[in-house]
Amino acid sequence: MIKKRIQKLINRFDKYKIDGYVIPKNDEFFSEYSRNDRLKTISNFTGSAGYSVILKDKYYLFVDGRYTIQADKESGKIFKIVSYDKIINCNLFKNLTLGVDPKIFTSQQIKRYFSKHNKIKIIKENLIDQVYKKKSVFHKPFFSIDNSVVGESYKEKLLKIKKYLNKNNSDFIFITAPENVAWLLNIRGVDNPNSPIPNCHLLIDKKNNLYLICEKKKAKKIIVEKKISEKQVIEFGNFEKLIKDLKGNKMIIDYKTCSLFFENVLRKKFKILKKEDPIYFLKSIKSNKEIKNMISSHIIDGAALTKFLYWIKIKNKKKITEYEAQKKLEYFRKKNKKYLYPSFNTIAGTGSNGAIVHYRATKNNSKNIKKSDIFLCDSGGQYKYGTTDVTRTICFSKPKKRIKNIFTRVLKGHIAVFQSDLTKYKTGKDIDIRARKFLKKINLDYAHGTGHGVGFFLNVHEGPQSISKFNKINIQEGMILSNEPGFYKKNDFGIRIENLVYVKKIHNKLCFENLTLAPIDKDLIDHNQLTKDEKDYLFKYNLEVYSKLYNYLNINEKKWLASFIY
Repeated sequence: MIKKRIQKLINRFDKYKIDGYVIPKNDEFFSEYSRNDRLKTISNFTGSAGYSVILKDKYYLFVDGRYTIQADKESGKIFKIVSYDKIINCNLFKNLTLGVDPKIFTSQQIKRYFSKHNKIKIIKENLIDQVYKKKSVFHKPFFSIDNSVVGESYKEKLLKIKKYLNKNNSDFIFITAPENVAWLLNIRGVDNPNSPIPNCHLLIDKKNNLYLICEKKKAKKIIVEKKISEKQVIEFGNFEKLIKDLKGNKMIIDYKTCSLFFENVLRKKFKILKKEDPIYFLKSIKSNKEIKNMISSHIIDGAALTKFLYWIKIKNKKKITEYEAQKKLEYFRKKNKKYLYPSFNTIAGTGSNGAIVHYRATKNNSKNIKKSDIFLCDSGGQYKYGTTDVTRTICFSKPKKRIKNIFTRVLKGHIAVFQSDLTKYKTGKDIDIRARKFLKKINLDYAHGTGHGVGFFLNVHEGPQSISKFNKINIQEGMILSNEPGFYKKNDFGIRIENLVYVKKIHNKLCFENLTLAPIDKDLIDHNQLTKDEKDYLFKYNLEVYSKLYNYLNINEKKWLASFIY
């Protein structure tokens, strides 16, 4: 199937006078998750980030360290798997003409990865869509979130954008990231899997006049609510006409998500200022209402996960597959009416599959969970209202000494992150070092960041905040991040412990508070490695988990959870 699609693609090269074609992971909206995954269509790769370059005789798939094992497994028979850093300034495509769809690339992407040693040819038609035509599906209209849920009206948020435009002496800002539009207007949608993101863009002038770029039928609810008028809703095909009629000189665009297509249209009329959309930072600081709702969502989610952990580790006596395990977890989550759907595809990997950082089991491709295996489960949910993300690693029999040693070092890193003095360790880069230090003592490490930002009833991954080797953003009150150090041994096992945390001010000092509530497998811990301070942390955390989840559990689940308090 994949080979046939590739050949159909190559057959179009002569028509467009190109030597190759570039396919990114993202769609026209640069969404984290998309229903139109062209990279998967042409390569079978299901990871969340990557590029493919298809030449007449060679097929390349570029991925980062999170996905090298997965990419090789899913696409390695047909594609040559290459690390991201090899794209930049590489000679693989020297003197070749590569075709790109301007709607799914930013100028920055092209300049960084593909334009130094080769020619780029803009092709208006997407060639993957010609090779494999997906049926268009109408998704439900956008919907509003009440001010009482988020703590701030969209009109109050618009004033911040007006101030930003005045500060930058600009006439317009073009907000292209749909999640940023969602945050600003207090709206959500169902256009994408795993996240309530409405596929749209927003143009705002310095007088706070709005133009929502989307399918008009999707805006009908928010028009009725008078959040926006029908005249302010512009179909994608009418965008160029809108721009011609606007008066002004300067336009701010987001260099991360404004496509080459839109940039070229705007450049004909305006002086372009490329900046990071200010909404990324604004939405990273959660309101008190948002934090309160996130806390409530995590109690519900924690109860479901705890029930699942008890079931799979203690109660269940049958042989089950990874796929059956993740379905059982979904069953527990669905029992609460506030649960909507997963916040990402569940990662349920046993044994060697646990070493694939973003592994996904399917009904037809799923290993049996063995008692001797280490089982890693990374999952999350979208709730009304809140977004969760949690990883637990468990064993079913007495683990090997080396497994306990590594798990305990990961745990020590996890605790070190939580206990970070945020007046001293101000950035994600500073904190990331603390997470890795116990593994590095035995020359081990992991190829992903220690933590990512999390949205409020939005993307499960958001920036600019993160805990990683290169992030220099100051951690601030109201931010939500994941805390997820790990270790992965190829073809053997994977370990990860993940909680979501939020930043809280106590006595004029910033500190992390746990959102996630679920037990950490005590059978995998070498308690002799823990300091008194680390043991105290575990005691307090397990006590908090027990006290907040008590009312949601049956008698046997309560007894089991109580055994973690020691």
